[in-house]
Amino acid sequence: MNEYERALALKDETVENRRYFHTNAECGLETPRAVAYVTRKLTEYGLSPRPLGKGVTATLGAGSPVLLLRADMDALPMPEESGLDFACPTGTENHACGHDCHAAMLLTAAKMLREREGELRGTVKFMFQPAEETFEGSRNMIENGILDAPVPQAALAFHTGPGKLPVGLVMYNDSTTMMFSTDIFKISVKGQGGHGAYPHTAIDPINIGVHIHLGLQELIARESDPQKSCLLTVGHFEAGAAANIIPDTAVLEGTIRTNDREARDKLLRRIRELTEGIAKAYGGEADVEILRGVPPLVCDGAVVREMVGYLRELDIPGYAEYPGIASSASEDFALVAERVPTAFIYLASGFADERGDAPSHNPKVMFNEDVLPVGAAGLTHCAIRWLETHA
Repeated sequence: MNEYERALALKDETVENRRYFHTNAECGLETPRAVAYVTRKLTEYGLSPRPLGKGVTATLGAGSPVLLLRADMDALPMPEESGLDFACPTGTENHACGHDCHAAMLLTAAKMLREREGELRGTVKFMFQPAEETFEGSRNMIENGILDAPVPQAALAFHTGPGKLPVGLVMYNDSTTMMFSTDIFKISVKGQGGHGAYPHTAIDPINIGVHIHLGLQELIARESDPQKSCLLTVGHFEAGAAANIIPDTAVLEGTIRTNDREARDKLLRRIRELTEGIAKAYGGEADVEILRGVPPLVCDGAVVREMVGYLRELDIPGYAEYPGIASSASEDFALVAERVPTAFIYLASGFADERGDAPSHNPKVMFNEDVLPVGAAGLTHCAIRWLETHA
């Protein structure tokens, strides 16, 4: 029985695990139910899990080389309109990005690898992380030692892709940036309030904020290399409470996304310089707070090609490949990829009928559970084969 056949035999259990995460969706860094469930299941499967930061880790095998397998566990703060009988009942959390599938696939992979632990020619290290959606989870677990002893020489993660794409399709990028960076900025403008009838006695923070907003757009139009992709969006602009009163302050909040590390660093520097300069020119002040998110996700081409080669060996029904996929969305596994040669691979989990109409991060999105044995088998087989190759 190969890994895919074994994963099919365990499909009902994987589905049960996935539906537990889905019904009990949790957001952010604090996912106590998910952490407790992962800990309990890994223990049942014969592993010795332990908390690490806000997540869970465990190892199988011994010695070098070491491969890190990662799954995220957090949901999105949004209602669910899937109509599924196992939908999250709170109305405020929804596994609309498929992280429930990722956690369930890695749990089954852990069980399958435990069954074959005697064959492992090295160590598999498991990373169950929270807070991918808020770009805090990988950083939290890195700060708490997930990349320390045993130190991984490579890392692998899968991500499900809903919509119309059929199960069996594997999407990857072994040559360019796969996903964009993301950073959040907050600009607090300080002026001097006054009466709308006497604007010359005031310093208008709304006027300053408007000019800052226009100036930020020019960073993209006139300072960003057109050969690189850079996005800047101001999604929140707030000031004032009455039509005839000039307020004291204004606030702008937004994000930047890039597919290039140097472009990202330049934008972050220029946002501060431009904002402070414009505010000073109009007699006010501006404080810029930049919450650095995650860098662009750039996978290691050799590791990606190696892992995709192992997936081909599984004879998955409907198997097909889509190389060169790229997205302006972001992924906090990029923080691991900065430090460890990494493969990040999308597994299609769509439907050909109306169940595939909604994309991820949509309250109506649905994921095809036929992808679960594909992911569990893929993680297991890639781990066994990679350790064999690099032993």
